[in-house]
Amino acid sequence: MSVLKSRPVLRWLVPATAVVTVIGGGAALGTFAAQAEPSLPPRTAAQLLVDLQTSRLEGLSGTVVQRADLGLPPLAGLVGGDNLTGLLTGTHTLRVWHSGPDRQRIALLDTLGERDVIRNGRDVWTWDSRANAATHRTLPAGEGEAAAPELPATPQDAADRALAAIDPSTEVSVGRSATVAGRDAYELVLAPRDAASLVHQVRIAIDAREHVPLRFEVFADGSDRPAFEMAFTEVSYARPDADQFTFNPPPGVKVTEETVGERPAGTRKDRAGDGERPDVRTVGEGWGTVVVARLDDAGAPGGPAKAPAAGAGGEAAALLGALPAVSGDWGSGRLLTGKLFSVLLTDDGRVIAGAVTPERLYEVAKG
Repeated sequence: MSVLKSRPVLRWLVPATAVVTVIGGGAALGTFAAQAEPSLPPRTAAQLLVDLQTSRLEGLSGTVVQRADLGLPPLAGLVGGDNLTGLLTGTHTLRVWHSGPDRQRIALLDTLGERDVIRNGRDVWTWDSRANAATHRTLPAGEGEAAAPELPATPQDAADRALAAIDPSTEVSVGRSATVAGRDAYELVLAPRDAASLVHQVRIAIDAREHVPLRFEVFADGSDRPAFEMAFTEVSYARPDADQFTFNPPPGVKVTEETVGERPAGTRKDRAGDGERPDVRTVGEGWGTVVVARLDDAGAPGGPAKAPAAGAGGEAAALLGALPAVSGDWGSGRLLTGKLFSVLLTDDGRVIAGAVTPERLYEVAKG
């Protein structure tokens, strides 16, 4: 997976669902149409990985449809809002524009309005048409600029590095060719080797000419339908007009200004500034990584679940109390499970989560 992380364009395109997490839910627009497999020259998994590493993209725009069917229990209504339901279920449609490392725009469309995140150099705008509100943030110099990865000297060197970045935790293969957004594409298939992983396969459709991911699917163990998928339904590789990244607040919009302080050259944020906390740690690696966090007394699972209160705290308590109770030689708590993840909230105030089976969480809880 570090192959994707090393490419700035891929980091932005493939996990665009993170933007959905930031700006909210959406409405069902568009569908993925099945099409006949195109006839493409054979390429190995190593060659496709090299394609991902060495691709050069000057511009892109298009429409992306994202769907999530994570198999969550019917608990979302207990929290009294659309956000949880919108983020974890259903279909979302986004318009995306990309023009170099410092100009991107993502617009989440829904039936009642539009929510945008726009970056133009050091200026970052978020806009919610339904709330008639916008936020402007000024990035420090150099913020968000990804360092260019060292390029391989030969194709073989690139292939060796690409495969080494994934092995030994992942089996890599080539799937069927596909047509996505009218573009012929190869399919790269990643399969975890860890038996405790809830992920069966990740399938990435890669544009046969531009080497850009066009479709990203995650299949849960035991399922032949994606638990999560996102795909372009239309795409253009022409560089978008500069006007796409200029945001002028409409009349009457409430604008909130946020300025991030400059950091002296050569300095780094301290651990607290980086958002790292001593009470959060990881166990394991690769697909079997488990995150362990300790809540404070006010947020400990055992307390609120047993003593519901009014307001937001009461809603959280109701949500927690509806989860099935579990216990073992590791202790006791509540368990939330979906197709792709498990979360254990222990009565002694820990949250243990990962894309793994509950049994793996119990092992970690006991350790």
